[in-house]
Amino acid sequence: MEQLKGLILSGGKGTRLRPITYTSAKQLVPVANKPVLFYAIESMAAAGIREVGIIIAPETGGEIREAAGDGERFGVEITYIEQDAPLGLAHAVLTAEAFLGGDPFVMYLGDNLLQGGIDDLVSAFRANAPEALILLTPVPDPQNYGVAELDGDGRIARLVEKPAQPASDLALVGVYMFTARIHDAAKAIKPSGRGELEITDAIQWLVDAEATVESHVVRGWWKDTGRLDDMLEANRLILERVERRIDGELEHSQIDGRVIVEAGAVLERSTVRGPAIVGAGARLTDAYIGPYTAVGRHCVVESAEVEHSILLEGSSVRGLDGRMESSLLGRNVHIGRSTRQPRAYRFMVGDSSEIEIL
Repeated sequence: MEQLKGLILSGGKGTRLRPITYTSAKQLVPVANKPVLFYAIESMAAAGIREVGIIIAPETGGEIREAAGDGERFGVEITYIEQDAPLGLAHAVLTAEAFLGGDPFVMYLGDNLLQGGIDDLVSAFRANAPEALILLTPVPDPQNYGVAELDGDGRIARLVEKPAQPASDLALVGVYMFTARIHDAAKAIKPSGRGELEITDAIQWLVDAEATVESHVVRGWWKDTGRLDDMLEANRLILERVERRIDGELEHSQIDGRVIVEAGAVLERSTVRGPAIVGAGARLTDAYIGPYTAVGRHCVVESAEVEHSILLEGSSVRGLDGRMESSLLGRNVHIGRSTRQPRAYRFMVGDSSEIEIL
């Protein structure tokens, strides 16, 4: 099989992560202080893929270009491909046809995380040379995904996008491998009821054409980080793998377990219980940071407790009576308690936000 190319999809509006994604691309929201998109690029590089195309949207493309650059630091060469509108995954494939040419390729959704990378899957794709290799995983809510129905021999019989009554619990994971024949499939299908060219329909076209379409059931974890709960769960899963490293400055502070404290971070009279990460330039004072928390660069936590949360760069949490948990704070968000009387809550909140006071 010829050299594989990579295609990472980083368009889309990220409506399920608003208001965070009103001002930032969803693929750049960090998990364990690293943008989700970077995990996809690193997976490509680790699998020996050197030419990577990234599909970007007009609204967020500039931000993604600035973050990922030309790919040199990842060991790949990045080509940016603008998709005018999010008209489906198969439409993204057609948008990238000039870049992909006749080469086989791996397509990776830029807001997905897959445990263990794609090395073994790429090897299987090279060795078996099917027209398509799709990844499947059992999910509790298959109606929210593309779903695969297998025949008695375990082959793909049918694929349906977000079925009202799923025939199985096997959802398509956001990593696919194709030969150039997928371009013919994408051109042959019609838009779905939601006006998109669905990749499930394109793969079904291959199945109906009796092309070889292999499936692989993912044994490790996979996460689509499109929602808050999924972001927090992905953050937890990644932090489970960190090794203890203390490069910052500790003053009368305690570190328990697997914790990364990056250079330039300062902890004063604080406790961090891992797994957790504290970014460069962060300052913790009289603070408690509990397990599964990622404190971003230049954040401040003072006289407060934070657990099972993600704090993006430049945010601060000060003077809270109780513990903040299961939260995602955007960049430069400031949370604190006023000492003025009479006491009252005062908020400035973006669209589609959710606040819970216990």
